[in-house]
Amino acid sequence: MGNTLGLAPMGALPRRSPRREEPLPNPGSFDELHRLCKDVFPAQMEGVKLVVNKVLSSHFQVAHTVHMSALGLPGYHLHAAYAGDWQLSPAETQQAKFLTWQFDGEYRGDDYTATLTLGNPDLIGESVIMVAHFLQSLTHRLVLGGELVYHRRPGEEGAILTLAGKYSAVHWVATLNVGSGGAHASYYHRANEQVQVGVEFEANTRLQDTTFSFGYHLTLPQANMVFRGLVDSNWCVGAVLEKKMPPLPVTLALGAFLNHWRNRFHCGFSITVG
Repeated sequence: MGNTLGLAPMGALPRRSPRREEPLPNPGSFDELHRLCKDVFPAQMEGVKLVVNKVLSSHFQVAHTVHMSALGLPGYHLHAAYAGDWQLSPAETQQAKFLTWQFDGEYRGDDYTATLTLGNPDLIGESVIMVAHFLQSLTHRLVLGGELVYHRRPGEEGAILTLAGKYSAVHWVATLNVGSGGAHASYYHRANEQVQVGVEFEANTRLQDTTFSFGYHLTLPQANMVFRGLVDSNWCVGAVLEKKMPPLPVTLALGAFLNHWRNRFHCGFSITVG
């Protein structure tokens, strides 16, 4: 009579659908391991620089850079990049002289990245510089990998192996590179939407030199301004102020750096279009 209520047998548990694990993310490239911390620090500026970026298509873009400095001769730099399966690295020219060639190849899987770079290949002179990178995401927070640098020229041949690891939390990222050539450690912390800080430690076994650096990044969105500053263990202080000029695609930058130990001071101004 009425509705019938079905009861499960004693001891029987309701079935649960299997939980699907989220796939591991791609770790990015090896050169980007310390990128978050590096972006906090101001870039060195000296003289006057004009940069014009031009996107020719969805896969190809070029950048022209003209640099004038009191410390050296004026220079012109051409950067051409293809964002497809292969990439042509920067081809540098200065005073109408060809300097270097570099070929990059990168493959990104679901949770790993492999990169191979050839620099200054010379089949006749039997000289080449080869750099191989590999990164693997072990968890959603932990990435491990390594770098192998091999160089060969007449009468000289050698290789350097470096191991790397990165751990990413919600508000901070810690990265470490260790090899026979030295060590590089960095720590990045995002305090809020406006303030970011970074700490770097670098040790070079060949030069017997160590450096400790602290940098900060301050964003003023209402003024379209970004301020970066640094101080390191070599008694160097520096700062760069960037100002965007909307609606124009123009960014102005003014920077100054002072080395108290060597009593050196230099400043710079740049205009970036695009």
